[in-house]
Amino acid sequence: MKRRGFLLALAAFPALRAWAAGQAGAGQEQATAFAPVLPGRQLVFPRDHGAHPDFRTEWWYATGWLKLADGSPLGFQITFFRVRTGIGEDNPSAFAPRQLLLAHAAIADPRHGRLRHDQRSARSGFGRATYAQETTDVRVGDWRFALVGDSYRAEVRGEEFAYALNLRPDAPPLLNGKAGFSVKAPDPRHASYYYSRPQLAVSGTLSLDGRAQPVSGRAWLDHEWSSELLPTAAQGWDWIGINLDDGGALMAFRLRDHRQGTLWAAATLRAAASARGADGAGQRAPASEILAPEAVEFVPLRQWRSPRTGIEYPVEWRIRVGRRSFRLLPLLDDQELDSRRSTGAIYWEGAVRLQEEGREDGPGGRGYLEMTGYGERIRVG
Repeated sequence: MKRRGFLLALAAFPALRAWAAGQAGAGQEQATAFAPVLPGRQLVFPRDHGAHPDFRTEWWYATGWLKLADGSPLGFQITFFRVRTGIGEDNPSAFAPRQLLLAHAAIADPRHGRLRHDQRSARSGFGRATYAQETTDVRVGDWRFALVGDSYRAEVRGEEFAYALNLRPDAPPLLNGKAGFSVKAPDPRHASYYYSRPQLAVSGTLSLDGRAQPVSGRAWLDHEWSSELLPTAAQGWDWIGINLDDGGALMAFRLRDHRQGTLWAAATLRAAASARGADGAGQRAPASEILAPEAVEFVPLRQWRSPRTGIEYPVEWRIRVGRRSFRLLPLLDDQELDSRRSTGAIYWEGAVRLQEEGREDGPGGRGYLEMTGYGERIRVG
């Protein structure tokens, strides 16, 4: 949904507009005809791995669990946002900020006690910030996320950490919603094109405190693009992307109102590895189930209050998907990410464990939870 549905960059769009206008030097934002998200459009690969600059907002979002050589677990996140600002569209100058690129990266290390994170932002162009339309290849400075051959490559160099990771898929993209048309509210105008790549096999190196170490693990990728803003009643959202231990996958989200009630919800449940069928292209195409709003429930179980912002987040959850119920537990409580220097928002983005309730033989899993709008309401324009 962003990471999972409606984008963090889109949610903070007023701040982005102001930043872009300042970079442009002057001028009012003109009415812009952003490309609409419509049902019935077939996602086509590899083209839809690339950027879609006619739409307002887009992101590539990879999260996962890593393991150090001594077995210690870590979480990692990298997100690249592309934002069409609606500013300078008729300006021939290469300095016009028609497109912005922003990036977040983080490492969740229980031994450190809180999230290590960093961020970048730049207007597109001049070799400083670039994106490709024919495949995944987005860059801001020396940060990069790209599809190279059959694997994704993530490269980040932050103040407290750095990593260079390869993420290899084992199956075709998982299309969320109706064939990739993912509705976010009762009004179908509030929709995105959205697919995931679960169960990415990760290998590479991670540097912490100046020491490079080999790592391995399992990751999840979301790619989503849209043009509509959040519904005015929306306060924020909760989202999970979980790689199940049996080879399956679970994506679920809900949009919340100001009383923390559910405005909309949805989920995609991919079958276990043993239930996959051939897709005719050398990979195995897993069966998946798309669940309606009434079949998805998020129930908070335990709260944690940030010592820096005072925001209280529910960090343990019970999540119902159809007839199945899951317990969600954080790798560590303090996984708050302050992105006020780029997208303008503060949110919780963290590594979590999942266990199916009521079934001793039920699959566990590991993945990520994102929660927005628990402090200020997500701004929508």
